[in-house]
Amino acid sequence: MLRGARGNSGVILSLLFRGIAKGLEGVEDLGAEELVKALELGVEEAYKAVTRPTEGTILTVARVAAEQGRESLSHGAEEPVQVWDTVCAGAAAALEETPELLPVLKRAGVVDAGGQGLCLIFEGMLSVFRSGIILESGMSEEERAHETEEFFRSAAAEFDSEINFTYCTEFIVGRDKDIAKDPLELRLYLETIGDCVLVADDEEIIKVHVHTENPGDALQTALKYGQLLTVKIENMKEQHRQLNQGAPQAQEAPAAPAALEPQEPVEELGFISVAAGDGLKDLFTELGCAVVVSGGQTMNPSTEDILSAVLATPAKKVFVLPNNKNILMAAEQTIPLATDREVIVLPTKTIPQGIAAMLSFDPDAGVEDNRTAMLDAASHVSTGLVTFAARDSEFGSEAIRHGDILGLKNGKLHYIEKDPVATCVRVARSLSTKQTSFITLIYGEGITPDQAQEAKRLLAGKVHSDVEINLVNGGQPVYYFIISVE
Repeated sequence: MLRGARGNSGVILSLLFRGIAKGLEGVEDLGAEELVKALELGVEEAYKAVTRPTEGTILTVARVAAEQGRESLSHGAEEPVQVWDTVCAGAAAALEETPELLPVLKRAGVVDAGGQGLCLIFEGMLSVFRSGIILESGMSEEERAHETEEFFRSAAAEFDSEINFTYCTEFIVGRDKDIAKDPLELRLYLETIGDCVLVADDEEIIKVHVHTENPGDALQTALKYGQLLTVKIENMKEQHRQLNQGAPQAQEAPAAPAALEPQEPVEELGFISVAAGDGLKDLFTELGCAVVVSGGQTMNPSTEDILSAVLATPAKKVFVLPNNKNILMAAEQTIPLATDREVIVLPTKTIPQGIAAMLSFDPDAGVEDNRTAMLDAASHVSTGLVTFAARDSEFGSEAIRHGDILGLKNGKLHYIEKDPVATCVRVARSLSTKQTSFITLIYGEGITPDQAQEAKRLLAGKVHSDVEINLVNGGQPVYYFIISVE
């Protein structure tokens, strides 16, 4: 449960049941007293892991439930089912009080989501204790839609208070038996760089949650305790913005990609790249990448995703091309995790840099020579991007409206336009110089082949005739055009 826990409530839930499991260790016949003691131990474990427990959450629901169970014993209850019935009633009453303890819940008109989840679990347990029946959800589509709406209202309420730190950072550390450091030291350090700190540990792992401006510092310190097994970093301010725009519409879940199978490292060199869009994935595959990890802007793959790709590459030395600065850290975390092969991360920050690096690979050269040549090739590429404004904002003295077309040169906003084709031409022309030999226009979702051809035709009339202009159907989301200038 601890390994699979998501968010604070998930971690607290896992700790609650870990305490219950400890309380029932060696117990063959469960009586009312043992049941209450186990629940009390679970509540103690959960509270102990949280630096500053917040009442009005799953913690309160669990604590009040345990108190009600203890009170029922003092009033003469002897049967476990009778006691657990009281536990469920106490949890339900505590849940109804959560808006009075947390003003953000009251303003949104919702109860605590984690506490409600715990009540449902307790009720399911009661059904099994009483009659051996496992409860089914039985929700209609209308009820599911209502529950979804309530969830987003609750999530919005969570962000309604001031966000002190930008990044919600969660990770699991696989404990190194040779390292005797106390996880309490990790928690104390995290409290100096953030808030909402939760550190839970057992013999094998340490699970961490922290809100911070410096997720890299948190991860670097955690490496002193063992290897990182999973990492998840989310921008809470961006989530807040999206929630304020309303809950997203329910969509059919995409089919899960086939799991990558680990391969024996039999070859000398291998490559993996990160890219989004079928065309770009095909391009990197043609250039020699054994695996292309799906990801890019707004779709950062996890360290685990990249590690799976590394292990699925049958090579002793694996080059990783992140092609995005936000993916670089996750890629670097795979270096100590891949114990049977060497990982070499090339810090490519854009798709054009990644393509240039792959094109410069020399199969007859050594690892270090290739690393130097690939980095040098990436450094000589200029990158242009054409995208759209997701919301109203300002850039210097200029107003940006939702839906405006934005032109970026090497990561910096330069143009605010209305037409993606015209913006593409303007960006590409401004990036080209007398030394430019190649321009590649990679067009993505929302651009037709005819529009791409028009961009190429217009650009050809604005650069010198020696420049070779190529079109690639990348199929990438977010960006109408990715422009490579060499």
